[in-house]
Amino acid sequence: MNGPADSRLILSETELDQGLELVLLAETSLWAAADALLEAEDAGLGRSHWRAAFLLRRRPGAGVKEIARLTGLTKQAASRTLADLERRGLAEKAAGDLDARRRPARLTEAGLAFEARIADRLRTMVGQAYRDGGLDGVAAARRILASLAGPRAGGRREEA
Repeated sequence: MNGPADSRLILSETELDQGLELVLLAETSLWAAADALLEAEDAGLGRSHWRAAFLLRRRPGAGVKEIARLTGLTKQAASRTLADLERRGLAEKAAGDLDARRRPARLTEAGLAFEARIADRLRTMVGQAYRDGGLDGVAAARRILASLAGPRAGGRREEA
């Protein structure tokens, strides 16, 4: 899916600014929807909690270090976020097999339900955007977003 860059693609500063603006506006739109749903949950949970829950659903067994790396949170903030989820019964940590300090986390049934309530709305928005972009646009959009995500995308770049 990720071949060499096409050297024929030369974009002007204005075209790049338009793309950057759209990325920022899309992010704002997604977070506005997530924020409204999180506020309706009335559980005192915010974006970092949902992001951690989403990533734990996608990558069960992730620990503080991986959540910090994927979200851009400090290790201390990621640790607090996971502890908040654990206190509310949304996540649980297991003892590490080889290193007792590395405690992989996973969502509980309540955590999966919390994550799904927010993700369902966001998936609807992304699905509509993909439909608006057309069939050919889906793969291209994924390649562009994976490239922007860089190493954080990890092994997820080729996922269908």
